[in-house]
Amino acid sequence: MTSNISADVQTAAAAVEQSAATSQLRFATAGSVDDGKSTLVGRLLHDSKSVLADQLEAVEHASRSRGQEAPDLALLTDGLRAEREQGITIDVAYRYFATPRRRFILADTPGHVQYTRNMVTGASTAELAVVLVDARNGVVEQTRRHAAVAALLRVPHVVLAVNKMDLVDYAEPVFAAIAEEFTTYAASLGVPDITAIPISALAGDNVVTPSANMDWYGGPTVLEHLETVPVGTDPSQDPARFPVQYVIRPQTAEHPDYRGYAGQIASGVLRVGDAVTVLPSGRTSTIAGIDALGGPVELAWAPQSVTVTLADDLDISRGDLIAPSAQAPAITRDIEATVCHLHDRPLRVGDRVLLKHTTRTVKAIVKDIPSRLTLADLSQHPAPGELAANEIGRVVVRTSEPLALDAYADSRRTGSFLLIDPADGTTLTAGMSGDSFVASAAADEAGQGDEGWDF
Repeated sequence: MTSNISADVQTAAAAVEQSAATSQLRFATAGSVDDGKSTLVGRLLHDSKSVLADQLEAVEHASRSRGQEAPDLALLTDGLRAEREQGITIDVAYRYFATPRRRFILADTPGHVQYTRNMVTGASTAELAVVLVDARNGVVEQTRRHAAVAALLRVPHVVLAVNKMDLVDYAEPVFAAIAEEFTTYAASLGVPDITAIPISALAGDNVVTPSANMDWYGGPTVLEHLETVPVGTDPSQDPARFPVQYVIRPQTAEHPDYRGYAGQIASGVLRVGDAVTVLPSGRTSTIAGIDALGGPVELAWAPQSVTVTLADDLDISRGDLIAPSAQAPAITRDIEATVCHLHDRPLRVGDRVLLKHTTRTVKAIVKDIPSRLTLADLSQHPAPGELAANEIGRVVVRTSEPLALDAYADSRRTGSFLLIDPADGTTLTAGMSGDSFVASAAADEAGQGDEGWDF
């Protein structure tokens, strides 16, 4: 088969991928306690007609039993009994809804400091983060913390929702001051796209329908912005990365010599005829065929799941990475990364762990914890010795086998990893390889970096 795919076919593939990406948006909400995150999500679901009749009836009944005349829409997302009793969000609540313009996967994350790890979990795959601020309180420490986490996770779009505008008489100067303070802070962290929207989640102002009380605001509602914000990128702009998940060897009369490598394309485009390198072995071959759902294809792109066949019989197994020979990542056993510790047991220097990167899991040891990050003021605490639950810091990990790891700034999928307890399989720590946003921001201030990040 020819290795030269026509330009119109490539363009068509990119267009299909772009269409698929923009039809769905993953986003997360965050904010301080009592800023109204759950109420905003409930209002969004209610006013977009995404709530079933029995769900609404249950919320109305629960609200009446608590002495409330109007339905408490926050109960649509506060699913745990403790959440309903305390009126707070504890766990990450995932909700799925759709409008005629787009499908949505929403992660409603907690606001308490001790649940920072839950926000990291909810925002790790988000393409947009909605950060709520109480108009009466303005930007507080937890607001800065959530903006920093969003920047650290390279969330490309951030919405500042200034809530409870009804309690400040819908005053434009109040909104303007908060928006300017937050935008300046988030931009200093390198967040590339920030949109501020004044809302009242309780009254429904500017959530789904425009507010009649804020005629001075001419921007989009929250839902309108969610429906129109550009998401997804042209996959042909990213180097191809194909982690092997399963080796297919039917060995039947119909397919006696078939050897295929199945998995999900993490990034980029794979084409029949491409010269590829298998990592970490470094062996090379060319793509002989690509089998997708429905039959063989000439090319495939992220995030499609496919089976790839190669021109040569190579020793390839689960965990290996297939990449273009001209754009193959470097392999290493020494990983420097920013991590968020998720487990109640601290992460200490010398801990023996398992490191899971895409489909590959290897033994590793924590060699050093150079610093711990204080998100409130972005200061570094040197040589802490350990990281407790919810803490973020820099670590150096040595693996027993080499890994093909990209920088997280270049690829959120192949630049991330998990540290796992080898005794019981518990997830301990979420890691992002390469420089943190702090290093990037410092380089920018010194005139050595680019403006923001290249997504």
